[in-house]
Amino acid sequence: MKNHLGKVLIRIGNNFKNDISSGSRFYREVNIGRLGEKLGYTDVHEKYAGVNAIVPLSRPVSGMKVRVDGRTFTNYAQFDSGVVVAGYIAKESGLPYRTYIPNDSMIRNFAEG
Repeated sequence: MKNHLGKVLIRIGNNFKNDISSGSRFYREVNIGRLGEKLGYTDVHEKYAGVNAIVPLSRPVSGMKVRVDGRTFTNYAQFDSGVVVAGYIAKESGLPYRTYIPNDSMIRNFAEG
């Protein structure tokens, strides 16, 4: 692995591998910087503290839900794991990715954890 950012993004994919559905309209966000800090990567925490990865969910989870315009995700990229990030994050990660094509209407799930 080239860098710690890539390792954090792989961990997100592994943590949610049973819940991810690549084309889903339901999603949750995972803070990249916070997870980097938990994994001991201070460089990731400092640079990506307020940056989130998108995890498309196979089904909605309990909790609050908010409808979001799919155009919000212009210039986003998706990894083989299904995890979605802004294009610049994908480039910095060093991982292979493809262009993310969101649904016209997406539903953000606010879930614990």
